[in-house]
Amino acid sequence: MTASSEPDPAVAAAEAELARLRAEAEAAEAQLKAAQARAALAAAEAEAAKSRAAGPPASTTAPSSTEPASEPSSDEPSITESSSAESPGAESGSVPEPAAEPAAPEAAPTAEPAAAEPAAGPLDAAEVDAVRRGYAFEAETLDLGALVNTDPLPDVQVRIPLAMMNRHGLVAGATGTGKTRTLQGLAEQLAAKGVPVFAADIKGDLSGVATPGVASDKLLARTVGIGQDWQPAASATEYFALGGVGKGVPVRATVSGFGPLLLSKVLGLNATQESSLGLVFHYADKNGLALVDLSDLRAVLTYLTSDEGKGELKELGGLSAATAGVILRELITFADEGADVFFGEPEFDVAEFLRTAPDGRGIISLLEVPGVADKPALFSTFLMYLLAELFETLPEVGDVDKPKLVFFFDEAHLLFTGASKDFTAAIVQTVRLIRSKGVGVFFVTQTPKDVPGDVLAQLGSRVQHALRAFTPDDAKALRATVGTYPRSGYNLERVLQELGTGEAIVTVMSEKGAPTPVAWTRLRAPQGLMTPTPDAAIDAAVAASPLLAKYGTPIDRESARELLTAKMKAAEEAEAAEQAALEKAKIDAEFARQQAAIDKAKADAERKAQQEYERLLKKTSGSSRTTRSSRTTKSPLEQVLNSKSTQTIIGAVIRGVFGTGRR
Repeated sequence: MTASSEPDPAVAAAEAELARLRAEAEAAEAQLKAAQARAALAAAEAEAAKSRAAGPPASTTAPSSTEPASEPSSDEPSITESSSAESPGAESGSVPEPAAEPAAPEAAPTAEPAAAEPAAGPLDAAEVDAVRRGYAFEAETLDLGALVNTDPLPDVQVRIPLAMMNRHGLVAGATGTGKTRTLQGLAEQLAAKGVPVFAADIKGDLSGVATPGVASDKLLARTVGIGQDWQPAASATEYFALGGVGKGVPVRATVSGFGPLLLSKVLGLNATQESSLGLVFHYADKNGLALVDLSDLRAVLTYLTSDEGKGELKELGGLSAATAGVILRELITFADEGADVFFGEPEFDVAEFLRTAPDGRGIISLLEVPGVADKPALFSTFLMYLLAELFETLPEVGDVDKPKLVFFFDEAHLLFTGASKDFTAAIVQTVRLIRSKGVGVFFVTQTPKDVPGDVLAQLGSRVQHALRAFTPDDAKALRATVGTYPRSGYNLERVLQELGTGEAIVTVMSEKGAPTPVAWTRLRAPQGLMTPTPDAAIDAAVAASPLLAKYGTPIDRESARELLTAKMKAAEEAEAAEQAALEKAKIDAEFARQQAAIDKAKADAERKAQQEYERLLKKTSGSSRTTRSSRTTKSPLEQVLNSKSTQTIIGAVIRGVFGTGRR
């Protein structure tokens, strides 16, 4: 074959791609039709079940054997049969992809149909009915999805009572299994029912909750198959950012408010250093030193390790200079990494998370934290601080019809990594007691083993997405997870590895406080956008926020750093004044000594002069005939003192005293 007769590779590739796309389109259309047919059949079966439950009218006789309505046509197989035979994996409990097949007939039965047999799956008819009854609540609920028994059963809805959302919960699963979409769906429903929601947006894709979703054939096929009347909708959303890093209203905390326990977790201090940091906080509080930002805490430690503060450091007892130095170095490193921007004023009031929109919907507060992805310990600990603040500030309300706030703790494994016993105990206490404040906490993580057992024991609802078991440790963790579920008709060790994206094993706390049956659930799709909201829309929402004027501008008031700086400056000035006084005293003393020496020298000179005068006077008293006029003109003493020899003697004495004479 010549080169000219060979087909063009680009044309061949284009034709192959076209064929592939055509096949996918046909398969998607077939899946949509199949899902619609199954939904119609399920509705008909549910109507028939109602009719049977009500009983036949008195005038109605038993149907004759000639009525064919209850049986499928011999040349047209029933949807139940076709769906149960779609794949050989149906018996294993997996979720097969519907094959490309023509739509099933949607004709409703004209007479009372026979009881519909459930599709062959892991649960028999009695177990399916037990799940249906287990999730039939009387009070207001959140809809999670439809039971899956090989195929989804739209008439068996899996729900969670709204009042039980403050009994806490866990959303777990491997990466890519749909945890974020589950979180988004729960947040949307809570907000729609007037419950405020707080969640951290780790990757930024949760921001789509503020934008209406976009319909697609695949999405509608899924939602029809689980009995969800899907409509695009946006939720009232407020964006926040830690310290203003990222897009959102800044959320800051003071170092005093953060406390030594949480700060020790962030700094990675050991138990001894943690207790020592507590002593530093105690010292600052006792001495009226406000710890607003990290520079304040560094100033306190610097002062305590300085000459001026070493006396006060000694009085603290358990705090050594070496330990204080270690904490100081860790703080400097922490601040150099940029963490100091998260601490300061105005301190955020966590009551802002409990707001509702004017139309009564709850506001979803999203903490946008993509900018702190390299500081996971700080991020997770900051969330714990917000939760602790809620616990401290909210009043006791007991059991309520709906929570005052639901707090989603995403990437929860970051919180517990390397946590001390005291820190874990603080979390357990907060989770245990905050329920009575009307706050529900949902931990979102990859595996339940990421959360300590004492915390898991406080959780009432579980949505477990697929788990992977690629290593012996994974397999061990999988078996441990399975062992925590109530008995069910599932082989959970296998099913948890076969769950599709957007499917989960669910058990929640019923209105009576008992766990509901374990249910393999295909979860509802969020009504908001399942991709990030555009940056321009986020910027506009932040600029329009009423909270920006209150928290947007940082405040730098007088705190420990300024007070200690002034104190150390005053101490330096006092020391300088004392040194100057000592120098002056030395100079004055030296001057006085020299003056005394001069006075003594003069006195000695005068004494010697007097003696010399008296000697001369005695020597000349007999032979001198001095006239009266000469004596009155100048006395002998003056003559002696003013004589050249006397002046020479006085000069020699002074030079000898002060050491100025030539040697």
